[in-house]
Amino acid sequence: MKILHFRNWIVLIGLILSSQVFAQSGNVTVSGTIKGKADNTALPYVQVVLKTEIDSALVIGTITDEEGRFSLSPVKTGNYVLVVTSFGYSTLNKLIYVGSLSDFLDLSVIQLEETVESLEEVVITGQIEEVSDKMDKKVFSVEDNVSQSGGSVLQAMQNLPGVTVQDGKVQLRGNEKVTILIDGKQTALTGFGDQYGLDNIPASAIERIEIINNPSSKYDANGNAGIINIILKKNKQEGFSGKVGLNSGLGALWVKKENLPTIRPQYQYTPKVNPTVSLSYRKNKMNLFFQGDYLYTQTLNKNEFVTRTYDDGTIIDQQTKRNRNTHFANAKLGFDYSFNDKNTLTISGLYGMEKIIDNGDQPFFNRDSSERIRLWQFLEDELKTTAMGTLAYQHKFAQAGHILNAGFNYTFHRENEKYFFDNIYPTYTGHDSFKLLSDEQVADFNLDYVKPLKFGRLETGAKFRYRTIPTNMQFYPGINSPLDTTAGGWANYKEVIPAIYGNYIVDRKKVEAEIGLRVEYVLLNYKVNPNHSTYKSDGYNYMQPFPTMRLAYKFNDKNKISLFYNRRVDRPNEVDIRIFPKYDDAEIIKVGNPALKPQFTNSLELGFKSALEKGYFYTALYGREANGTITRISSTVPGSNLIYAVFQNAGKSYNAGVEMTFSMDLAKWYSFNVNGNVYYNQINAFSVENKYPIVHTFSADQQSIYSGNAKLNNTFHFKKDIDVQLVAVYLAPDIIPQGKIDSRFSLDMGIKKKIQKGKGEVFLNATDLLNTMVIKKRIQGNGFSYISSDYYETQVVRIGYNYKF
Repeated sequence: MKILHFRNWIVLIGLILSSQVFAQSGNVTVSGTIKGKADNTALPYVQVVLKTEIDSALVIGTITDEEGRFSLSPVKTGNYVLVVTSFGYSTLNKLIYVGSLSDFLDLSVIQLEETVESLEEVVITGQIEEVSDKMDKKVFSVEDNVSQSGGSVLQAMQNLPGVTVQDGKVQLRGNEKVTILIDGKQTALTGFGDQYGLDNIPASAIERIEIINNPSSKYDANGNAGIINIILKKNKQEGFSGKVGLNSGLGALWVKKENLPTIRPQYQYTPKVNPTVSLSYRKNKMNLFFQGDYLYTQTLNKNEFVTRTYDDGTIIDQQTKRNRNTHFANAKLGFDYSFNDKNTLTISGLYGMEKIIDNGDQPFFNRDSSERIRLWQFLEDELKTTAMGTLAYQHKFAQAGHILNAGFNYTFHRENEKYFFDNIYPTYTGHDSFKLLSDEQVADFNLDYVKPLKFGRLETGAKFRYRTIPTNMQFYPGINSPLDTTAGGWANYKEVIPAIYGNYIVDRKKVEAEIGLRVEYVLLNYKVNPNHSTYKSDGYNYMQPFPTMRLAYKFNDKNKISLFYNRRVDRPNEVDIRIFPKYDDAEIIKVGNPALKPQFTNSLELGFKSALEKGYFYTALYGREANGTITRISSTVPGSNLIYAVFQNAGKSYNAGVEMTFSMDLAKWYSFNVNGNVYYNQINAFSVENKYPIVHTFSADQQSIYSGNAKLNNTFHFKKDIDVQLVAVYLAPDIIPQGKIDSRFSLDMGIKKKIQKGKGEVFLNATDLLNTMVIKKRIQGNGFSYISSDYYETQVVRIGYNYKF
C-alpha cells in the first residue's frame, strides 16, 4: 500500500505540472466521489484526469482523498473525457459536458469495476461568469477603461456598451430605473432603490462593473431596467500586497457659453485630485483588506440657459450656473477568517463622507436681456455621511458547490443640507434659508442556499429588510419670502420587506433552463406632520410574485440563443414621496408625492451570441411594458408663473428595441468593440391630479419616439507597453417627460504606459476631447413651454500614476 501511495503522489505531481501548461481558463469546479462497485467502499488515491474530447489533450488532474472525493478546478465550458485509473480496477472513461449555469459541478458517485470497462455519458452543468455564457450579464474591468481613468464611477460607465448617462443618472437601454449595487448589496452611497452619488465615487476604488439586464429571482425585484453591480477592489494574494495611486486633472478648459450679465464668473480650469490606496495581508486562515480613496473636485456642475414662454405671451430668459466643490472620502476595512476549509467568516466596515458646496447664480431677464427682472444667488452646503457594517458567514458542505450563506448588513446614512439664498429684486433683497436633516437606517438579513444537482442546481433563500428615514425640514423666511413655510416640519418613512425566492436550473448538452420565483411583501408607512399645508399620512402594502425565466438552445459550442422573461417593480423611493418643496431652482419647485404607488414592469428578451475565433457577436431583441409609470410632471397653477414639478403615476409606457455588440481582435496591436442600441419609447396619454400647492389637473397627450445610441471603442497595443484607447459616443434624440432631448456626441481618449517592470503605470486621458457634449431639451407643459441648453463641464484632462506591490 505504501508503494501505491508513493506512485500516486508521483503521478499527482506530474499531473499538476502538466496542468499548468495545458489548463484552460475558467471558474468551474468539477467534483465527485470514487467508490468500488462491488462493496460500495470509498477508494482513496485514485487518479482522476480530465482531457478534451476532440484531441484528448490533458486539461487537469488530481487524486482522490481518503474519503474517495476529488475536485478539479478551474475548468471552462466544453466537452471532456474524465479518465479514472486505479490499481486493481478497470480504467473508466466518461464523456463530461461542462455547462454554463453553475460554478460547482457534482458528478456524485462514480463506481469502478474490477474487471469490466464502462463508457457512458454523464451531462453536468457549469458556469463561467462572462458575457458569453448566459447573456444576462456583461462584465467590464475599470482598469481597462483608460480613457476614463482617474474619474468618477459615473464617468467610467459612460463608455460601457448599453449604458448612457442623462441628468447625472445611469440609463440602460434608454431607461433610468436601474438598481445600483456595491459588492452585491444596496447601500446608502448610491441609494436604496434609487441612484445618486455616482459622480462623486472615484473609479479608482472599483475593480469591475457588472451590468445585469435580466436578473434572476435571487436579486431584489426593484429596478425594471436591470442592475449595475459595482465591485470594490479587494486583494487576495498571499502575504502583503497592495496598490497606491495618485491622479489629478483640470476641467472646463475654455468657456462654452458666456454668462448673462451681472452675475459671478463661472468655474474655469477646475482642479481634480484623487489619491488612492488598496492594501491586503493574507496568511494562513486570515485575510485582512483595506481600501481608501479621497476625491476633491471643482466642477462647473450646471450651466443651463433657458428661454421660457408662457401662454399669456410672457417670455423670460434665464441662466442657472452652479459652481461645485466636492470632497469625497471612502474607506473600507475588513477581514476574512477561515475556521477550516468548510467555514468562513467575513466582517467588514465601510465609511463614506461626501461634502458638497454649491455656489450658484440664477438671473432672469426679459426677452432681449435689456432688463434684469430678478437675481437668485444661492449657497448650498450639504454633508452626507455613511457608515455600514457587514457580517457574512459561509458554510461549505462535503459536496462541492453545496453552500449555505448567511449575512447581516446595517447601514446608517445622514443627509445634512443647508441652503441659503438671496432673492434680489430691483426694490428689495430677501435673505432666505432652510435646513433639511435626514437620518436613514437600514437593516438587511440574507439567507441563501445552493444545492448542486446532477443536471443543474437548486437555489433558494430569504431576505428581510427594515428601513426607517425620519426627516425634518425647517424654513427661515426673509423679506417677501417665496418659501412655503406651511410645507415644512417632520415626516417619517418606514419600510418593511420580507422576501423568499427559489431558482431551479437545468443544464443539458443542447438545452438550458433557469426558472425562478421571488415573492415579496412590502409594507410602507409614511407619517406626515399633521400641520402640513397639503399632504397627509399615506402608504401602501402589497404581496406580489416576481417570476423569472431563461430558456436557451445551444446550436453548437459557439452559438447559443436565449429567451428571458422578468417581472419587476420600481417602488417609489423616499425622496420621490418627500413632502417638502425643494428650492434649488427659483421658479421650478420640485415636490414629492406621498400618494405615489409602485410601477410594475413585464420584460421579454431574445438574445443570440456567436463566439468568433478572435471575438464575438451578440444581439438582443427586448421589450418592456410598465403599468403605473413613475414620472415627474411639471405644471403651473392659476395666478402664478412658478412651475411645480411633482412625481405622479402616469399610466402605461412601452420600451422596445434591439441591441448589438461586435467585438474583434484584428491584430496583436489593435482591437475594437462596437455597440449599437436602437429602441422605441412610448408614454400613453394620461391625466392626473396634482395636489400641491393647490388641487389642479394635468393632462398630456401620447408621446413616442424612435431613438438609440452607438459606441465605438478602439484599443491599440503599441510597443514598449503603451496602450491607447479612443472611444466615440453618439446619443440620438429621445423623449423625456413632457418633451424631447436633442442628440449628443463625445470623443474620449486615453494613453497608458507600464513602467517599473509592469508594477507601475502612468496615464494621460481627456474626456469629451472636442467639447461637443451639450444637453438641449424642449419641454411643453400646461400653460408654458421652454427650450434649454446646458453647457456644463464635460471636458476634463487627467494625468495619473499607479503602483502595485
